[in-house]
Amino acid sequence: MDHEHATHEHTAHTHEQHGPHGGAGASWTMAAQATLHCLTGCAIGEVLGMVVGTAFGWGNLPTTLLAIVLAFFFGYALTMRGVLKAGVDLRTALRVALAADTLSIAVMELIDNGTILVWPAAMDAQLGDALFWISLAISLVLAFLVTTPVNKWTIGRGKGHAVVHRYHR
Repeated sequence: MDHEHATHEHTAHTHEQHGPHGGAGASWTMAAQATLHCLTGCAIGEVLGMVVGTAFGWGNLPTTLLAIVLAFFFGYALTMRGVLKAGVDLRTALRVALAADTLSIAVMELIDNGTILVWPAAMDAQLGDALFWISLAISLVLAFLVTTPVNKWTIGRGKGHAVVHRYHR
């Protein structure tokens, strides 16, 4: 009986040292930080895509598609930058970024672009219109609020941004 108890204590200690292993183990702070990281890449991509699409006189669909592609690009690039600093090769950094960010960015883009799509006149707002910036800001806040629990869930299971944290020692 004492041996079983000692084994249990050792296992509990090991789990505390190595971070979250279950859904309850991921903190809201960690999830919010991961989501802010994704939000940064998404916002850069969204704004740049809108600026480029508007500058070239593109319609809503090609501009939105460019913004989504750039959101993924910048989201992955920001993650890869940090992972590459840890000394891993480019291929490993890309794999880590894909594993860490794909679900988070996809949810964020779905909420962000879905909000803009259903907001009356937001799709037709120009860069100089207050509606463009207000609808974009609100859509990104909504995307953050929806994506944070997703990131908490994935981190708690050792997925998503938990993969990135293995390289931040």
